Amino acid sequence: MARRTGALRRARDIPDAESLLRLLLMHVVNGYSLAETAARAGQLGMKLSAVALFKRLRASEEWLRWLAEQQRGRQSVPVESQGRPVRLVDATTVSEPGSTGTDWRVHYVVNLANLQCDFFELTDVKGGETLRRIPIRPGDIMLGDRIYATPFGVAHVKTAQADILVRLNRQSLPVFDAQGNQLDVLRLFRKLEVGQIQQWSAQVRNPSGGWITGRLIALKRSAEATRLARRRLEINASKKQKTLSRESWEAAQYFFVWTTLAAKFDAPGVLELYRLRWQVELAFKRMKSIMGLGHLPKKDPASARAWLHGKIFASLLVERMVEAADKFSPWGYRLDSAAQSMEGD
Repeated sequence: MARRTGALRRARDIPDAESLLRLLLMHVVNGYSLAETAARAGQLGMKLSAVALFKRLRASEEWLRWLAEQQRGRQSVPVESQGRPVRLVDATTVSEPGSTGTDWRVHYVVNLANLQCDFFELTDVKGGETLRRIPIRPGDIMLGDRIYATPFGVAHVKTAQADILVRLNRQSLPVFDAQGNQLDVLRLFRKLEVGQIQQWSAQVRNPSGGWITGRLIALKRSAEATRLARRRLEINASKKQKTLSRESWEAAQYFFVWTTLAAKFDAPGVLELYRLRWQVELAFKRMKSIMGLGHLPKKDPASARAWLHGKIFASLLVERMVEAADKFSPWGYRLDSAAQSMEGD
């Protein structure tokens, strides 16, 4: 594949794909500069300059993307969710040096059964966060934050014969009663007591026509939780130089989601299930704090994409290694079990 994608066109300076991957991971994962990586390559008997190594990195973009694809978790063992797989979707951003805004976005899906990535995509800043870019299988339960609460995203999930559970965005996903009248959700919530959970039948419009039925589920927060939520809203509004609306201030008293899951998933169980979405946030935290994904030391688009795919490959490889480590004793492998291959398809 290294030869097929153009990463290893000739073996004059670098003898084989293994040596090339070793050099790329020195630069991408260890954080060595191009000059230091080239110097270490010289110690390994490979004579090439920093410029030559930079060209190799640019040519390896597709190969590194393919390597990362091979490390995606493929197990679909369901967790305690009525025997169905639960997939957590989110995206994180990475900026280049001196950037005044977002330059790249990593779209990421984590399978809750094994906490491994089962889909990812790298796009530029124009690549919006939407469920429509994610392949969905029948029976999946897709968990997402407010940004994924759109009629098009909901329709995409239901067309695939799956279900969705999202934080309700009152602007992008209006909900309606059985007669087609838009619900004033804040008016419904005002009757709740602290700690009380309530649910209502609420449907959304299908962009292709008709309705998609579901449930609106809400919980009233405690005074302390409300104070913290409002403080986060104030900080976010200050960063964006916006005025916090009265409706948003009132909505901070409640935590509410919308789902197409059947009634056999009771309201408290649905809220408990949504709490697990934070596992994808923890995955981003590991990639940025441990693997160094948060800072992109590249300005050339091709080398930036190659660097990011290399980081994702290394992160997914670590996930596979952790999974393998759960299956053998610290004193060594069992004699009656075969070693797990770390290679992809």
